[in-house]
Amino acid sequence: MQYVIYNVLPIVLMLVLFYAIVFIPENKRKKKYNNMLNALKVNDEIVSRGGILGKVINIKDDYVIVESGPDRARFKLSKQGIADVLTVHEEEENK
Repeated sequence: MQYVIYNVLPIVLMLVLFYAIVFIPENKRKKKYNNMLNALKVNDEIVSRGGILGKVINIKDDYVIVESGPDRARFKLSKQGIADVLTVHEEEENK
């Protein structure tokens, strides 16, 4: 019986370590990203995953309308296509 426990214990410890190294930081990153998308407001400056800089004009359920460039071109972008929000809100500055 003890022989089986000593053989299984290293495998269990490796699985726990793998979970702690991989899944916990990934869940924190997902939560932070979703909070960023939920806090998105009109007139926020964003960067798309493709590197396009623009200003949010309109927000819908799954997408946003972004205005970019000197000609003020507008295009529809999936919320999942937003890489980062460049505008810092006053509430975040006070923290």
